[in-house]
Amino acid sequence: MLAKIRSSAVVGVDARPVTVEVDISYGLPGFATVGLAEGAVRESRERVKAAIKNSGYDFPNRRITVNLAPADLKKEGTGYDLPIALGILTAAEILSSAKLASYGVTGELSLDGSTRPAKGILPMAIAARNNGLEGILVPLANAEEAAVVSGIKIIGVKTLYEAVEFLAGTRELHPRSIDLDAVFQDNTDYGVDFDEVRGQEHVKRAMEIAAAGGHNILMKGPPGAGKTMMARRLPTILPDLTFDEALETTKIYSVMGLMQGRTPLVTTRPFRAPHHTISDAGLIGGGQVPRPGEVSLAHNGVLFLDESHEFKKNVLEVLRQPLEDGMVTISRATGSLSFPSRFMLVIAFNPCPCGYLGDMKHSCRCTTAQVQRYESRLSGPLLDRIDMHLEVPSVPYSKMAAAQKGVPSAVIKEKVERARKRQKERFAGRHHYHSNGQMTPRDIKAFCALDRASEKLIENAVERLGLSARSYHRILKIGRTIADLDWSESVQAAHIAEAVQYRRFEGSMEN
Repeated sequence: MLAKIRSSAVVGVDARPVTVEVDISYGLPGFATVGLAEGAVRESRERVKAAIKNSGYDFPNRRITVNLAPADLKKEGTGYDLPIALGILTAAEILSSAKLASYGVTGELSLDGSTRPAKGILPMAIAARNNGLEGILVPLANAEEAAVVSGIKIIGVKTLYEAVEFLAGTRELHPRSIDLDAVFQDNTDYGVDFDEVRGQEHVKRAMEIAAAGGHNILMKGPPGAGKTMMARRLPTILPDLTFDEALETTKIYSVMGLMQGRTPLVTTRPFRAPHHTISDAGLIGGGQVPRPGEVSLAHNGVLFLDESHEFKKNVLEVLRQPLEDGMVTISRATGSLSFPSRFMLVIAFNPCPCGYLGDMKHSCRCTTAQVQRYESRLSGPLLDRIDMHLEVPSVPYSKMAAAQKGVPSAVIKEKVERARKRQKERFAGRHHYHSNGQMTPRDIKAFCALDRASEKLIENAVERLGLSARSYHRILKIGRTIADLDWSESVQAAHIAEAVQYRRFEGSMEN
């Protein structure tokens, strides 16, 4: 007899429908899995066989053929255990259920028949809903994650036996649901705050501008100046994630298997700080079966590269595409996959190998050649793509020992959200983006018109600093953001003057 079970396969960060076909025929006993199945899927026959027996059912001693259709789509992971087991029981006429035609099934099985969580449940639930299915059976541990998707019944099952009884109509299982408002309210604490930062007022001002316009930042300063401390607090002043943004981010974490032990939805802006030994594939994604990298895990959040000059140069250079496009495309012989990667980049490094070049309290031990070699690790094209360049000096003792706290993140965030609201209104109905940092040259011309004094000021800056056309556009974007923070309709000379300060040491670094 032939049985068909609806399931799905994760491709990139989305899921595609897969039909698990099980045929049981007479002949020598055997178990064959076809349909471009990789190792973990082929091994499922041993797990499925033990799970069926330990759940109290007879395993058919006949020839079993499992086909995962479409056959040209690669199948991987352990999520096919449950649909294969149900398919075998149905083909063996142990289970008869009309519900199988309208329910999707996914999940891993233990040898005792209990379910184990699988990766990519969220995109699978979205695919099941979009394909018109009534519901989807998932491991109980994944039920809350899948319940984020509305418009489909999410049935969490503890065991294979429980899934069979539900489908046979002998046990009632209520669909899982969650209160999304409560999830957002209970899980938005970052655990850090800008009021803990002493001194560095000009850097905090730059952070406010960067958050308001979605600008990338580069920080140069000696060890212990607070670069990492401020970078870790940047997400606390960014606007709250919208539901659509949270769903996009959660899909990536779900595919990577990072949702176990977390809330069912990623509700805070991601902050990723990979070690400098990371490979280019680890940073932007890749592998034999392409997987998202750190730039995608930082989607809708912050990617922080500390001690950036210790990263391999080829690793840093692969950041160019995601910085420009907000998307990473991984091409292989079998096809191409795209992963979202719209993030704020924060780069921090010391001014020289020893870290104390230009410091008033410590003498630098580096030679001129060492300093030049060190600075050359960031290429000009990459520097061009970073909007704001900041110098972060050491904090004097009087500031460190001050009892008065700094401005809290909530106060800064309120100003940022007000500026973002203006940008959203400005771009409404015309663009797919909502911040100044994403503007194209055409939009810069439309929304960053300058008066005569501002034009003269930026002309002098470009000539004196030898800035590129991209740098010129960066200054206009930053000026537009400063004007938004000042609640100004036009970009004025004072806004351009402040914006130029954030590109002032670019020329020296490129040379």
